[in-house]
Amino acid sequence: MRAALFPGQGSQVVGMGRALFEGSKAAREVLERAEAALPGLLALMFEGPEETLTLTENAQPALLAVGYAAYRAYLEAGGAPVAAAAGHSLGEWTAHVAAGTLALEDALRLVRLRGRYMQEAVPVGEGAMAAVLKLPLAEIEHALEGLEGVWIANLNTPVQTVISGKKEAVEKAAQRLKEKRARVVFLNVSAPFHTPLMAPAAERLASEVAAVSFRDPAFPVYSNVTAKPVTRGEEAKRLLIEQITAPVRWVEVMRALYDAGARAFLEFGVGNVLTGMVRRTLEGVLAQPVTTPEEAREVAK
Repeated sequence: MRAALFPGQGSQVVGMGRALFEGSKAAREVLERAEAALPGLLALMFEGPEETLTLTENAQPALLAVGYAAYRAYLEAGGAPVAAAAGHSLGEWTAHVAAGTLALEDALRLVRLRGRYMQEAVPVGEGAMAAVLKLPLAEIEHALEGLEGVWIANLNTPVQTVISGKKEAVEKAAQRLKEKRARVVFLNVSAPFHTPLMAPAAERLASEVAAVSFRDPAFPVYSNVTAKPVTRGEEAKRLLIEQITAPVRWVEVMRALYDAGARAFLEFGVGNVLTGMVRRTLEGVLAQPVTTPEEAREVAK
């Protein structure tokens, strides 16, 4: 069983999608549709500047467009249909586009608003996120006890967890974690994602999402919030809003896909972040990125 994975914010890079645009008719059609929906997006993806591409409201639609383009290139190359999908944070939207839950154009518009609203929920400089490496979740939770304003945001692998929240609280937590011999790396992000601080963004986006038609996905898309398969469009609507304030339960998602029979995990879009997470979480599986037409043809064999 093959599962499709789609990366989230942080994987963006200047030049993303160019090889797909030039080497795959199906991918080019997707990227041209994205450009028609959000004029200027392709130039930003292909040429930058990096600081503008990295802005949340630009990075999110760019990653969605390239992720879906890579998936279409894979199908064009004769790749077997996937049996399920999942995406990390923003990538869950891409997974739903691949599953036909909502139209590409609707998704692009909504994730641009998602990024804008998330950025505006907390003023720049007041929030922070940090990756905690080489420390089990239970010890991280113990270190956070009694600290207000900091939460678990991403459970990426058994020994990689991201904390998020108010800057001072995250800094205090980082100091406690370093005393436990954890490695703590502050992330270059502009807001404390996946925390209750994002509630204003969730409320604003909910009204936009309510007006968009969601269909039942063609294959299950595993939710970041529940780590369970989503098979109904209305359920997808609700969970994509809840996801903004809830932690990304990626370890559980990977294990749930494995328990459902997935043994091949294909990461569509940019980079290989999720491929690495799969390899550090599951044994005896294939994990491979699909970022170019050549890679699409290779995995389609």
